[in-house]
Amino acid sequence: MTSKRVIKPFRRALLPNLSFRPDLIESFLDMPSAIVKCTLCPKECRLAHAQRGDCRVRVNLEGKLMTLVFGKPGAVHVDPIEKKPMFHMLPGSTAFSIATAGCNLHCKFCQNWELSQTNPEDLHTEDLPPEKVVALARQYGCRSIAYTYSEPIIFYEYTYETSKLARQAGIKNILVTAGFINEKPLRKLCSVSDGANVDIKGFTEDYYRTICAGRLQPVLDCGEIMRQEGVLVEVTNLIVPTLNDDLEMIKRMCGWIVEHLGPETPLHFSRFHPQYQLKSLPPTPVETLVQAREVALAEGIYYSYLGNVPGSGAEDTRCPKCGSLLISRIGYQTRIIALKNGACGQCGQAIHGIWS
Repeated sequence: MTSKRVIKPFRRALLPNLSFRPDLIESFLDMPSAIVKCTLCPKECRLAHAQRGDCRVRVNLEGKLMTLVFGKPGAVHVDPIEKKPMFHMLPGSTAFSIATAGCNLHCKFCQNWELSQTNPEDLHTEDLPPEKVVALARQYGCRSIAYTYSEPIIFYEYTYETSKLARQAGIKNILVTAGFINEKPLRKLCSVSDGANVDIKGFTEDYYRTICAGRLQPVLDCGEIMRQEGVLVEVTNLIVPTLNDDLEMIKRMCGWIVEHLGPETPLHFSRFHPQYQLKSLPPTPVETLVQAREVALAEGIYYSYLGNVPGSGAEDTRCPKCGSLLISRIGYQTRIIALKNGACGQCGQAIHGIWS
């Protein structure tokens, strides 16, 4: 997909945040229009002068690909790490969370559409260069920085430079992402990333094309590459009634996760609530979520969780060997019960995750 938007006149506040990324473009400067191709994500938008990519935040200015959002987040929060959700990384800690405008997908159910589907100049932003993000994370006692809410892939430069500084400061980095990115920039980003929650939105190409304006295969490739690069991967699947709630499709997804990411990969099934362009659909029945989790466990996934279902008991972490309760979660209240040095305190089974 190569849809483009003609850029509006720049506000002065945006100009200092433009940055040239020659490693992410192919230039065709012999052409009269000085077209560039962005190679950050699989859409690979070809842009004439003053045109933006499909993500809204990357623009061709006189043959150079620039970002409009470096150091300009539109959302800044301190969150429980479980909100990402990351259940197997530093439980009970907080993540300094940032996001800019824009996204390279256009999911009809997006809960953050006012952030992800807007232009950066139409959003109130903070002036937070990477060094200030890291300083604030330390000030608030956050053990990680999460690049989240919209899509960290499209604010790639900001994510990468902040992650480098965070690493030097002993702070972990978390990508909360749809995983729609090309291999070369992904591997570079993995070099400074510790954990990721990859959103597999459905398990057919048709679903991605019609509901998300994207493709499935690059997302699957992303998960595999992250695992190869040593990033702790957790997966989320939002179950949308009538669209991706077929249990056979869910079974195929779970089988793929076991085979390609490993049975120890945590899988979160999340409950849909009517949002954005899908307000006519009902919330996901709890029974559907319960059945999906049963399918995941039957397919061999060790850790499967339910999101947006308070009191279900399906947010607890149990030992896959002896069944002992290791971590108790009620909402964002987390208690370590029998996890000791990354292993089950009862039987000694190693538990996949980053625990210290």
